[in-house]
Amino acid sequence: MRGKAGGKLTLIAALLFTMHVAAQDNRAWTRPFPPFHIAGNLYYVGSEDLASYLVVTPRGNILVNSNLASSPPLIKKNIEALGFKFADTKILLISHAHYDHCAGSAQVKQLTGAKYLVMDADVSVVESGGKTDFQYGTEKSMQFPRAHVDRVLHDGDKVRLGGAVLVAHLTAGHTRGTTTWTMDEVEGGRTLHVVIVGSPNVNTGYKLVGNRAYPRIAEDYRHGFLVLRSLPCDIFLGAHGGYYGLKEKYEHWKHGNPNAFIDPEGYKSYVADREQAFLAELRRQSNGKP
Repeated sequence: MRGKAGGKLTLIAALLFTMHVAAQDNRAWTRPFPPFHIAGNLYYVGSEDLASYLVVTPRGNILVNSNLASSPPLIKKNIEALGFKFADTKILLISHAHYDHCAGSAQVKQLTGAKYLVMDADVSVVESGGKTDFQYGTEKSMQFPRAHVDRVLHDGDKVRLGGAVLVAHLTAGHTRGTTTWTMDEVEGGRTLHVVIVGSPNVNTGYKLVGNRAYPRIAEDYRHGFLVLRSLPCDIFLGAHGGYYGLKEKYEHWKHGNPNAFIDPEGYKSYVADREQAFLAELRRQSNGKP
């Protein structure tokens, strides 16, 4: 599902996701979704909308995103349905320090002994259980179980295990340490560039102008979009399935299209759409509108 059609579906999915988040009532976050092989050693093991990814290696596996505090049993079930062992999870990564992507981390660490690697600017949020978040720190509904970080990551750091290499790209704004992950996977004799977008979204209530809690938020968003536009992308993935049309693409994959998740044009369209949404909100706030 590539080209203009793929891009349109991606943008529609992104708008639907934004509406769901604003309502804070998204049953798709907990609704089970079939685990499946994406490419090479990369697998999908998340729910219908909260994305988790498994990278399988001979020395153990890497899990990207622990999701909600209630999510680890679903992730474990999906990993085992693919024939792998949840206990073989050696490294845990996240896209950013919001409860819908990292609340399950303490439990994953406890059950597997995995080492938890987090971008430097999100470490305090993770280790405080959300209490140091610039926007949601005082909101109990947004807090989550604390988890110790075993390795602090910095922009451009590489995470290596058993031949797999993931690169951490700082794409801050949504949180101070929002991380977009890239890796290469070989499928059908072709090397495919994978991008797992952290989040480029401006949440309702975010102050882009005069934000005393996060003075450089607009500058960070601008830098994040610069990074996203620079990344080569064949396989477009993200922290939420709605970013990249997971359900629609999975249906194509299920019916025999092995290239269903190859969507470079959809990636470009998504990034451009999210950047325009950010710029529009920045202009609105710069004009003094609440």
